[in-house]
Amino acid sequence: MRFIFTRSVALSGPLTQTLHGIQPCAADTIMRTIRNAFLIGLAAAAISPAWAEENEAVKKDMTRLQGEWLMVSGSADGQPMSDPMLKQMKRVCKGDETTTTMAGQLFFKATITIDPTKKPKTIDYQMTDGFTKGKKQLGIYEVDGATFKSCFGKPGAERPTDFTSKPGDGRTLSVWKLEKPAAPAPEQK
Repeated sequence: MRFIFTRSVALSGPLTQTLHGIQPCAADTIMRTIRNAFLIGLAAAAISPAWAEENEAVKKDMTRLQGEWLMVSGSADGQPMSDPMLKQMKRVCKGDETTTTMAGQLFFKATITIDPTKKPKTIDYQMTDGFTKGKKQLGIYEVDGATFKSCFGKPGAERPTDFTSKPGDGRTLSVWKLEKPAAPAPEQK
């Protein structure tokens, strides 16, 4: 369909203005719709490169988080974890899901959401199993080679802004070392 917009003005006043038979308010609506569609398209074109860059950063860090990890240090509410307890902690990340076990027993399972474009990088756990099932924990993280460090507030608390855990703050701070990287994905043909 092709529109040709012209205005004809009759001498009798503004109520007789038409756009090929379309009344002025309808013509204004059409023009606003076209303008809004153009602006939405322009905004989408401007946002797409930033979204693609952010999406690549998420993929990169999620790939780095995959595999089996052993805890090397940790503290909860400012209290350091004992060495025997550290040796029992294991974290396995597959896709967007992480499972943490203690002495082979489920500690928690969560769906991960990360934003590596934030400073510090943010990580959210939506708990799907374990003692905090159904709750969300907000945290921050760093991943550097074979080391993953995270700090989380207790469920429902604000996101930490630094990697500390002090008595009474309800935070957990942990450092993990990669024990076994995830198996590479099979090549798709």
